[in-house]
Amino acid sequence: MATAALLLTVGCSSEDGGSPGQGGSAASSTTGSGSPPSRAAEETPPAQGSVKVLRTVAEGLNTPWGLAPLPDGDLLVSSRDEATITRVDGKTGKKSELGEVPGVSPAGEGGLMGLALSPDYASDHMIYAYFTSASDNRIVRMLYDEQKPSGEQLGAPDTIFKGIPKGFIHNGGRIAFGPDKMLYAGTGESGDTGLSQDKESTGGKILRLTPEGDPAPGNPFPDSPVYSYGHRNVQGLAWDTKQRLFAAEFGQDTWDELNAIKPGDNYGWPEVEGKSDDAKYHNPLAQWGTDDASPSGIAYAEGSVWMAGLKGQRLWRVPLNGTEASADPQAFLESQYGRLRTVVSAGGDKLWVTTSNTDGRGSPKDGDDRILEVQVS
Repeated sequence: MATAALLLTVGCSSEDGGSPGQGGSAASSTTGSGSPPSRAAEETPPAQGSVKVLRTVAEGLNTPWGLAPLPDGDLLVSSRDEATITRVDGKTGKKSELGEVPGVSPAGEGGLMGLALSPDYASDHMIYAYFTSASDNRIVRMLYDEQKPSGEQLGAPDTIFKGIPKGFIHNGGRIAFGPDKMLYAGTGESGDTGLSQDKESTGGKILRLTPEGDPAPGNPFPDSPVYSYGHRNVQGLAWDTKQRLFAAEFGQDTWDELNAIKPGDNYGWPEVEGKSDDAKYHNPLAQWGTDDASPSGIAYAEGSVWMAGLKGQRLWRVPLNGTEASADPQAFLESQYGRLRTVVSAGGDKLWVTTSNTDGRGSPKDGDDRILEVQVS
C-alpha cells in the first residue's frame, strides 16, 4: 500500500487509468442517478455469463485501435502509430493495406484512432476516422475505392469536424454511428480537467453530429455538438437493442466508469470520480478500480455490455436491466491476451476483440497484436 500511495503522484492521467486504483478485483455496480428506474418487465440476462475464444482472426498488427466490420464480413483496422488502415479477411486473416491517412500526428495516446462506416456505405463507400493532427483532434471521411491498387485505395480526407482539444494524453477517439444515423464521438479533456465542465469546449464530452459534421438536430444544447459532458476520457460507445447509449471512460486514481448516457447530463468529472451523492451528477451504472479496467472499447451482445480492459487485461461482462446493472460485473480472459483495446459486435453471440500490446504500455508476445473472435453468453 505504501508503494501504491507513492505512485498516486506519477502519471495519473494515462490510458492505464492513471496510478494504481483502490480495490482488488471486485467491481462496484451502482445505479445512475440521472436515469429513470428500469422497467421491471424488461428481460434480463443470467447473472453469470461465459466467454469462449473461437479463433485468432489475424496477427502481426501494429498498435491497432479502431475496428469497423465491412458488409462482407471482412474488417477494417486502424494503426494508431502508423496512421494506416488495413483490411483483414474475416475468414483467412489475410491483411491488405488500404493506405496511410495523411495529416495524422501520432504521439503519446494520440494518432489514428476510431473508425466507422457511413450509414450509407453501400452506396457512398465512405470511411470515417478520428485522429490527432499537429494542432487538434478531428474527424474526417474518406472514399474507399477497392478497384485501386493496395496502398492507394483511400481518397483524400474531407475534414467534417475539427478543433477537439489534443494532448499527449486523453484524446478520446471512439466514433460510431447510432441507430439514428447520427455520428457520436467520445472525446477526452487532453489533461486539462476544466474543459470537461465547460459546455463551450468539445473536450471531455460525447458529441453528436450529422454525417456532414454539423450539430445534430435535437441535441440538448442549441447549435452545439455536445450531447453529454463532465467526462474524462471516453473511448467506448455502444447501443443496446432499445437504442440506449452506453459509454466507458477512464478514471484517474480510483474509479473507471461505465455510464448510461442521457442527453444533456453532467457525468461529474473533475468534480467527482465514480459514484457521488450529488444529484446533479449522473452516476455510473458500474465502476471499477483502475487496476482492474482502464476501459477502452465496449459492445452490446446477449443482454450485456462487454468492456475491454487495457491495464486490467480482461474482458468485463456487465449484464443489464434497462440502464442499470442487473448483477455484478464478471471478468473473463484475465491476463490471457494482455491489454484489450476494442470490442465490436460480430452479430448474435459473437464479438471481435483486439489486443493492444504494441502501444508502448504492453509486453508484446509473438503474434501481437491480434484480433480475436469470441463467443459470449
